[in-house]
Amino acid sequence: MAKKTRGHPDRSVDAALEQAAIEAIVAGRHADPFAVLGVQPAGQGLLARCFIPHAQSIKVQKLDGTPLGDLERRHDAGFFEGRISLRKRQVVKYLAHGPDHQWQVTDPYSFGPVLGPMDDYYMREGSHLRLFDKMGAHVITHEGVNGVHFAVWAPNARRVSVVGDFNEWDGRRHVMRLRGDTGIWEIFIPDIGIGRPYKYEIIGSDNQRLPLKADPFAFQSELRPATASITADPFHHVWADHEHRKYWRETDARRQPISIYEVHAGSWQQHEDGRFLSWDELGDRLIPYVVDLGFTHIEFLPISEYPYDPSWGYQTTGLYAPTARFGDPEGFARFVDGAHQAGIGVILDWVPAHFPTDEHGLARFDGTALYEHADPRMGMHPDWNTAIYNFGRREVLAYLVNNALFWAEKYHLDGLRVDAVASMLYLDYSRKDGEWIPNDQGGRENLDAVHFLQEMNKDLYGTHPGVMTIAEESTSWPMVTRPVHEGGLGFGFKWNMGFMHDTLQYLAREPLFRKHHHDEITFGLMYAFAENFVLPLSHDEVVHGKGTLLQKMSGDDWQKFATLRAYYGFMWGYPGKKLLFMGQEFAQRNEWNEARSLDWHLLNQPAHESMHKLVKDLNQMYRSHAALHARDCEGEGFSWLVVDDAENSVFAWLRSSPGESPVAVVSNMTPVPRHDYQLPLPMDGIWREIMNTDSSDYGGSGLGNGGQVTAWSGESQGWPAHVSMTLPPLSTILLEFAGH
Repeated sequence: MAKKTRGHPDRSVDAALEQAAIEAIVAGRHADPFAVLGVQPAGQGLLARCFIPHAQSIKVQKLDGTPLGDLERRHDAGFFEGRISLRKRQVVKYLAHGPDHQWQVTDPYSFGPVLGPMDDYYMREGSHLRLFDKMGAHVITHEGVNGVHFAVWAPNARRVSVVGDFNEWDGRRHVMRLRGDTGIWEIFIPDIGIGRPYKYEIIGSDNQRLPLKADPFAFQSELRPATASITADPFHHVWADHEHRKYWRETDARRQPISIYEVHAGSWQQHEDGRFLSWDELGDRLIPYVVDLGFTHIEFLPISEYPYDPSWGYQTTGLYAPTARFGDPEGFARFVDGAHQAGIGVILDWVPAHFPTDEHGLARFDGTALYEHADPRMGMHPDWNTAIYNFGRREVLAYLVNNALFWAEKYHLDGLRVDAVASMLYLDYSRKDGEWIPNDQGGRENLDAVHFLQEMNKDLYGTHPGVMTIAEESTSWPMVTRPVHEGGLGFGFKWNMGFMHDTLQYLAREPLFRKHHHDEITFGLMYAFAENFVLPLSHDEVVHGKGTLLQKMSGDDWQKFATLRAYYGFMWGYPGKKLLFMGQEFAQRNEWNEARSLDWHLLNQPAHESMHKLVKDLNQMYRSHAALHARDCEGEGFSWLVVDDAENSVFAWLRSSPGESPVAVVSNMTPVPRHDYQLPLPMDGIWREIMNTDSSDYGGSGLGNGGQVTAWSGESQGWPAHVSMTLPPLSTILLEFAGH
């Protein structure tokens, strides 16, 4: 005979099963608590059930305080049940009495779901482009009550709960509702608001409790070393950047001057005690600095939440949350808006290639390889010991594509520099034979990653045409910056890694031997227009024993400075957009260290201050002369003037744009001045010197041509005019045609 339940002598023989259900609720093992808890039908009436630990008695009320009855305690752990005087189901609240206090609890199990059937449809299809409005934690009003809606994808879990300071981190208290068709769990928790730390407690299919997981869609996180997600305040920022966004939306970025200042936000400057600057402090210092130097954009190394400082942000655990190191999300929005109002774009270094295996992160999120591949030959990165996203899974693709859209929409970002694209494109990247799995066609290309990148670029450019994407792709993968409908990957730009490698290798050589390696400079122009290129002198070149740019130059200190000045002039005259990592604008001597500020005291020394002035003048020159930027990505804007003078290590070319005065760029990469150098030119007349990196204003020798030269008619090396001029030692000169 079934055991009679205390206080209910007339219950049926099913009472034992009901007691088992109670035990399951109390133990956090019930498969569907929404079918048990809250307001439930009972014959012709309704009853209420709740699980409230520490309570000794419970009274039920309507939201307006109207009493509905008392509940009986069915389990000493805090399970209560009883009939209530309601005619139809509605949200109720409980007045709980404990040994020495009382409190109110609005019943989370008396609310209906927030997500709807159309969400299910698009999520299941993988085409939902508003996931960040549905997933994660959202402060909302639901059925007349304020609270937070939580939603998380964990299709293989037996149970998922929201835990936080609001429920004593007790996974039995807020077990979520499973939407079976999508594998998404959701719950609305009333009476909590912003600023509450939370995680997900997940029981895997093997009934094992996983380490508590941060929210993959968290919009705010705790400051490391704490790892909880935080319920974030909906944006209240009133944007004032309409003109900035309109300008970039209506222009062709390939034909605009783009000069990028790459920044690690944690070490650009710091407080004297080593504390990070806040976003507002960075706004007050960094934005005016970048404006003064003449850069057009700031590119931040990853600022989405990451646990480990020395990873520089490249091992992110929170793709949707600006890191707490510099303040709250609203602070980052203020920074971006302030930059835009000053005419500066903001680009985010974005990391969809891999993620760290920290136990609170995405790794084996629901006890299975959910975001990553199960097979380590596909799912583990051999270089960084990180997990690789499963780009072939539609939910993972949607998660990443939505993240790109999220930064563009919510934070008005101007661009994404996509990290480690080559590691995504090749299945055998950094792997030996037998350590990788060919694609279905037997090749080494990761076709799923190709599809992901194409979808990301299509959706981002399709919804935010003023935004640019930039690929860090270190191989010769074809058509990286061609549109997807033409078979390309769809990026706006690509880092020209070959330019960085070849030119730095050339300038590290003793000048005497450069003539034997002339092609290290000229070869780059063979492919300079194969893609829309950015010329990067990035953070990767000034760490891990590589030395700073100044240290890479050969010769004594004077020659190092002169060579670096000539290199900057060469680069700013070379076709392609520009990128310079922080500190290199004043010739930082020490390698970059993410743990400390740049060596700003160097600006008190003439040689470093002069380099700073040169970079400022180069940016001004580049932006004000269309010939130097309007055809950065098109071959018709470039012509060699001198390509084969290896003996003197001289290079000269012409930059042009329709309707604009052409500019000749001449570099002498030896410490020997060249007097009476015969330079061919496209027309006779006066050519005005708009840049001489050997000017005494920049710490050079002051050798030059008095500010202008006069070209004479007469064929020279296939050109109709020529000039006899002086090439200063280790210098780059730029001449603009000024007329006859």
